[in-house]
Amino acid sequence: MSEHGAKRSSLAASAQAMGRGVQSLWLLAALLVVWEIAARLAGSLFVPPVSQIFAAFVDTWLSGSPSSLFLSDQFRTDVVPSLARLGLGYGAAAAIGISAGILIGVWRPAGAFFNPLIRLGMSVPVTALLPIAIVIFGITSGMNVFLIALGCLWPILINTYDGVRGLDRTVVTAAKSMRLTRRRYFLQVLLPGASPAIFAGMRISIGIALVLMVISELYAATAGLGFYIVSQQRLFRFPELWAAIVLLALLGILFNAIFAVVERVLLRWHRNVRPEGAESH
Repeated sequence: MSEHGAKRSSLAASAQAMGRGVQSLWLLAALLVVWEIAARLAGSLFVPPVSQIFAAFVDTWLSGSPSSLFLSDQFRTDVVPSLARLGLGYGAAAAIGISAGILIGVWRPAGAFFNPLIRLGMSVPVTALLPIAIVIFGITSGMNVFLIALGCLWPILINTYDGVRGLDRTVVTAAKSMRLTRRRYFLQVLLPGASPAIFAGMRISIGIALVLMVISELYAATAGLGFYIVSQQRLFRFPELWAAIVLLALLGILFNAIFAVVERVLLRWHRNVRPEGAESH
C-alpha cells in the first residue's frame, strides 16, 4: 500500500471512530433526557432526576478548593481509601498471577498438577468467602485487599498460562535451535509471545477489582465508596447514593481507557503483525 493510500485509510478509520463516538454521545444524551423527564413525572424518592444527581455529584466529590484540584474532603475520605485497596489487591494479583502462570506454563509437571486446583478455585465465587475473610482479617483494609486480589488472580493466572502454552511452536523451535540463553528466551520469545493473553487477563480483572472493592466495602468497611453507598441508603439520601454510583462508572471508564492506551503502546507490534481483516468490526 502506498503512503498516500495509508494516510487515506488512517483518515477513514479516524472518521469512522469519530462517527461511532458521536452516535454513542447522542444515545447517552437521549437516555439522560428520558431519565430526567420520567423521574420528574414519577416523583420517585429512589430514582431522582439526573439534574439532582449531577448537583449531588458536584457537591459531594468536586466541591474542594483549586489547591486540592477541586476534590472534596468526602473524596479524600472515601474514594482515596477505596483506590488504595483496589491498587494493592490488583497489583498483588498481577504479580502473583503472572509469575505463577509463567511457571506452570513452562514447567509441564506443575501445570498438570495445579491445573485442576486452579479450575476449582475459579469456580468458587469470591463473594462467598466474604464471611470467612471477615473472621480471619476482621473489618480491616487487609480483608478488602485479600478479596480483590483473590478475585483478580484467576483471570490473570489462567490467561498467562494459556498464553505461555499457546506460543507458536515454530518460534519456540527456532529459539531453541539458536541456543538462546534462558534470559534472552524469556525476554525475547516467551514474554512477548504471551503478553497479548496476559494483557487480556489483566483487562478483565479491572472490572472484577471494582466490583469486589464495592462489595467488600458494602459489608465490612468503615470508609470507602461501598461504605458511603450503604450509609447514604440508610439515610435515604438517594441523590448522593446515585452520585457515588456515577463516580464508580466514571472510574471504570477511566481505568479501561488508561489500560487501553498502555496496551496499545506496549503491544503495537502485535497489531502490526496481525493479518489484514483481523481487526474487530
